[in-house]
Amino acid sequence: MTKPLKESPTHFRRWVFAVACGTSWLLYLHRYLFALIKPELAKQWNLGKDDLGLLDSAFSLAYTAFQIPLGIATDVFGAHLILGAMIATWSIGLGMHAWAPSANHMWSARFVLGVGQSAVFAAQSRITRTWFPLSVRTIVQGWVGVFFGRFGGLSANLLIGALLLGVFDIPWRTVAYVLAGVGIGHATLFLLVFRNSPSRHRAVNAAEAELIAGGQRDDKLAGKQTRMGFRQLFSKMNTRSIANLLALNFQTILSTVADNIFSAWIPFFLWEVHELRFKEMSLYSALPLLGGAIGGALGGWLNDQMIRRTGNRKWSRRLVGLTGKGIAGTLLLGALYWYDSPQYFCGSLFFVKFFSDWSLTTTWGTVTDIGGNKSASVFAFNNSVAGIGAITAPIIYGNIAEHVNWMSVFLTAAAVYLLCAASWLLIDCTMPVIPDENE
Repeated sequence: MTKPLKESPTHFRRWVFAVACGTSWLLYLHRYLFALIKPELAKQWNLGKDDLGLLDSAFSLAYTAFQIPLGIATDVFGAHLILGAMIATWSIGLGMHAWAPSANHMWSARFVLGVGQSAVFAAQSRITRTWFPLSVRTIVQGWVGVFFGRFGGLSANLLIGALLLGVFDIPWRTVAYVLAGVGIGHATLFLLVFRNSPSRHRAVNAAEAELIAGGQRDDKLAGKQTRMGFRQLFSKMNTRSIANLLALNFQTILSTVADNIFSAWIPFFLWEVHELRFKEMSLYSALPLLGGAIGGALGGWLNDQMIRRTGNRKWSRRLVGLTGKGIAGTLLLGALYWYDSPQYFCGSLFFVKFFSDWSLTTTWGTVTDIGGNKSASVFAFNNSVAGIGAITAPIIYGNIAEHVNWMSVFLTAAAVYLLCAASWLLIDCTMPVIPDENE
C-alpha cells in the first residue's frame, strides 16, 4: 500500500510579507514628507528651527503616548483591525498637513499622524512572530522594519522631493492630499488580505501553518490573549529581567536621538547651509537613507548567520549592535572633514547610516526574543520609553542649530552613537521579560 503524498505548503506568507513591506514603505514615505517641507513652512509662517523642532515633537508626543495602549490592543485583538485602523488614521493625519492653515493647526496634524504611526512596528513585530518561522524572523524583520522603512524615506526624497516638488514643481499640499488617498487605499488592501493567524486564513493550508508554527500551537501564538497591563507585566519580572529591559530601553532612546538628524534635519541643513533647493537637496538627502536600507537588510541576515554559526544568540546580537553603532559614530566624526562639500558629506553619511541601521534589526530581534507571547506589548513599551528621545531630540537639535551652529548638531549625534554602542554590552537577548514563561 503506497503512502499518501505529503501535502506541500502553500506560500501565502509571501503575500503577507509583501503587504507588511508595503506598510513600512508607505509609513516612512508619509513621515519624511515633513522634513522636506520645513523650509517652505519656515518661510510661510516665519518659523525658526526651534519652532520646527516643536512641531516634530508634537508627532513624537503622540507616537510615544499611544505606543502602549495600541501595542496591548494588538496583543489582545491581533494586528488585523488594529493595524488597519492605524494606517487609515495616519493617512487622515497626512491629509490634515495639507489642510493646515497655520502652525497651530499643523501641530494638530502632526499629532494625528503620530497617533496613527505609533504602534505600527509593534504590530509588524507581531506579524513577524505569527506569520514566519523562527529561523528567518530576523531576516524578515530586517526587510520589513528596516529596509522598506528606509526605502520609504529614500523614496520620499527622490519621488516627492526631487521629482514632484523639484522637477514638476507640484505644490506640496497637492502631493500630501494624493498620498493620503494612497494610504486609505493601502489600509483597505491590508484589511482584505491579512488575518491574525495563518491557520485561520483560507489561502493557507495545514502544511504552511505547521511550517510557520514550527511545532508550536499557532492558535496560542496568534489568537486572542488575556490582556496583561504593564503593572502586571512588571510584577511577573525579576530584578535582572527589569534591568535588562531598561538597558534595551536606554539603547533605543540613544539610537532614536542620534538618528533624528536623518529623519528630520538633513534636508533643512542642505537648504540653509549649502543653499540647495528641492531637486539637489532631496537627492543628497537620499544617500544616507539608501545606506540605511541596505544596512538594515544586511543586519538581519548577519544576525541570523552569526546565531546559526556560533550558536550564541546573546553575543551575536550584542556584537552586531555594538559594532554597528560604534562604527556609525566614528564615521560621523570623520564625515565632518567634508562638511563644506554637500556631495562628499552626504556620501559619507551613506556609510554612517549603513552601519547604524544594520544594528536596528538587532533591536527588533531582541524584543522578539525577550518578549515571548507579549512581544507586541514589549515592543510598544520599548518604543514608548524611547519616545523620550523622539520628543527631546528635535528640540535639542533645533535649538543647537538655531542658537549655536549645525556643526555642533553632528558632533552631538556622533557622541550619542558611541554611547549607544557601549550600551549593548548591558543587553542579554536570552533573558525573557517574564522568567520561565512557557510559550
